[in-house]
Order: sequence, then C-alpha cells, then structure tokens
Amino acid sequence: MTNYSQKVIHKPDIKLLVVDDRDDNLLSIETILSKDGYLIKKANSGRAALKILLKEHDFTLILMDVQMPDLNGFETAVMIYESERLRKIPIIFVTANDHGDENIFKGYQLGGVDYIHKPINPELLRAKVAVFVELYKKNMALMMQEEKLTYANKKLEKEIEERKHSEEKVQLLNRQLIENISQLKLINKELERYAFVASHDLQEPLRKIILFGDRLKEKYGAVLGDEGTYFLERMTIASGRMQALIRNLLKFSSVADDTRDFVMTDLNEVVHTVLSDLEVNINQKKAKVHCSKLPVLKVIPDQFSQLFQNLLSNALKFSRVDVPPEINIICEKTKGMYIQGMSYDKYEDDFYKLTIKDNGIGFEEKYLDQIFMIFKRLHTTDQFEGTGIGLSICKKIVEKHKGHIYASGIPNEGATFTIILPYTEKVFVAERN
Repeated sequence: MTNYSQKVIHKPDIKLLVVDDRDDNLLSIETILSKDGYLIKKANSGRAALKILLKEHDFTLILMDVQMPDLNGFETAVMIYESERLRKIPIIFVTANDHGDENIFKGYQLGGVDYIHKPINPELLRAKVAVFVELYKKNMALMMQEEKLTYANKKLEKEIEERKHSEEKVQLLNRQLIENISQLKLINKELERYAFVASHDLQEPLRKIILFGDRLKEKYGAVLGDEGTYFLERMTIASGRMQALIRNLLKFSSVADDTRDFVMTDLNEVVHTVLSDLEVNINQKKAKVHCSKLPVLKVIPDQFSQLFQNLLSNALKFSRVDVPPEINIICEKTKGMYIQGMSYDKYEDDFYKLTIKDNGIGFEEKYLDQIFMIFKRLHTTDQFEGTGIGLSICKKIVEKHKGHIYASGIPNEGATFTIILPYTEKVFVAERN
C-alpha cells in the first residue's frame, strides 16, 4: 500500500487590524488588546487600511473608527467588502457619537458585526474581541478538519486509480471508503446533536429575558417614558425572533434523530388539520386552497404535518400585495422519472409526486441551489419574517422518508415545490375514495 506523508496544517496567528485617525486611540486599543497576545496592525486612515489589506488578507477582525477624515469608517467598510477575499473579515465599528438606530443599522447593513462606543471600556473591548476570535478559531478548526478529510479522500481516489486492476485491492479500498462514510455520518450526527443541545440550553435564559422584560413593562412602563418603552419593545421583538430561531433549530436537529415508527397515515387528514391551524391567516389574506385527493402512506405523521405546515405557511407569507393567494396541492402517481439530475428510471416501484403551487412573489431560478440551505434567506426580516430554517427542515423530512424535494419559481408569478415519495406494495395501502 502506498504511503503518503501527513499534510501539516499550521494554525494561523490571530491578527487584528485597528483603524483610527488618532495615534492616541491606536495606542490605547493596542495596549488593551496586547495583553491577549494578538498580532495587531495599525492604520491611521481608511486609505492606509486598504493598502494593508491589499497585501494581507488573513485578519481575524477589524476595529474601525467611524469618524475619520477623507474616508470615514462606513465608506472604508464598503470598499473592503467589495473584495471577495475580504468579505469574511468581521468589522466592529468604534464611535464617539450616539448615531441613533438608523446609522447603527447602516453599519450592520454594510457588514459590521458590532459597535463599541468611546470612551472605550477595556474589559468590554477585550470581551467582544474574544468572542469573535473564538468564532474564528472554531471556523478554522472546522476548515482544518475539512482539509484533512478532503486530503484523505484524495489519497483514497489516487489509490483506487492505481489499483483498479486488482480486485482484491479494490475491495479493500471499498471497505476503507465505507469506513470514511460512516465516520462522516458520525460527525454529522454529533454536529446535529451539538446544535440540539446548544439550542435547548439557550431556551431557559431567553425565557428569563422575555419574562423579566414583561415584568419591567408591567411594573415600570409608566416611568420608562417613550424612549424607554421603545427600547423595551425592541428587546421584546428581538427576543421573540431568537426564540423562533431556537425552536426551529431544535426541529431541524431532531428530524434525523426521530426514532418514532412510520405508521399508515391519510395525508388528506394531515393537510386538513394544517389548514385548520392556518385558518385565521387564510381568512385574513382571502386565500383559496385547492387540494386534490391524497394517498395513504406509511410516514411519521408529526413530521409530515410539519412539512405541509412549512410549505403552506410560506405560500401564504410570500404572497403578492393586493393579490389573494391561490394555492394548489396536486398529487399524482408516476413511474420512471428524471428530475434535476436524479434518475428514478431504474426503480420498478411507482412514485407519488406531490406538488404545492402558489401565485405569490416567486423567486429567480439562480437561487435554486440555495433555497434549501439552512439560514439562507432571499429576503430581509423587514420584508418577510422568518429564520431561514423552514425549507431546510422540509428537505430533511423528505430525505428521512427516502424522497426528494425540489423547487421552481418565476418572479411575481409564483413558486412550485415538488416532492417525490417512493412507495412499495408493503407501504402503500389504498387511496382515499
């Protein structure tokens, strides 16, 4: 067996770029952060920062003063993020002024991840920098693991090519590939479990934030004033969004671990229950929902309820202004198909093709590869609420049932989600009369 030398991957230094037009501010920040052993580069203007970034792209974090002559912090950030190689570097804006929510939002919109106000609190600065440094280290660890796995797979591919004429050696390599697949599955399982535990543990402190926020409003609402009430409402809204995100993360992580039995389920009853739950929203939007006869299949009922809940909720949410939503649920039995690069012709069994079509805002075809990615959103939360996890959950549910889901859309005409579900005589019993 061919021997390969182990690829050595060096951990990079933690490099910070500090940008400020005042030397005393640069010295102050350097003094505070030097205690933690970071490699710090300084620039006394936006243009000086850009010159450094032309040569060096491996910064962990940028601390950017907002008010600078010539190029201010926001303008410099725009120019930095025009470069593909620099877009992943987070920026913390440092400001001596209270810019208000509008300018703060502008900073976040440009790619900034946080704000620090002058005069700088040393411990707060160190704590915030430490958070992003820790995230950077975890990302680098994952990238290193990915590189190792990629390198291992390349080694196996080369060995397969060298030994393809030897049946005995090919069988050995096949066993090695199976072991690698099992290892990858185990890693994915551990990551899903980590996401589940982390999301679960976040719920209790978040509940306390919401609880004490409600008590604060109830007991001291009268003395908070308009500004205090506004800030409290903003906190409540943000907490609600985070709670929705945690719940969806738990749902996403629990799909693969769901060990409940598959039972014969009438999908007509599942859809009827989901539509009853969505009745208020349907009536408010004056929506029309048409559903053809659906089959009885052996599935996990709660997961299919979640599947239809997510798809129908999306059809209602992403509707056009002043155009009542119209949703069609169609089911047909088919045999021998070729769908988006996946051939089903080799299977003797038939398939059920479930289609959910709406007349909403649709989407451009260039987003087809991204639409089922977790946390991927095609619209901002100001336009449409959501966490970017719903369609990822749908994909996991369908794959859990050995099926396939894909989407198509036309802007301002609507979207169509198609689910292919295999069945055998042991699974399929009867269609609803």
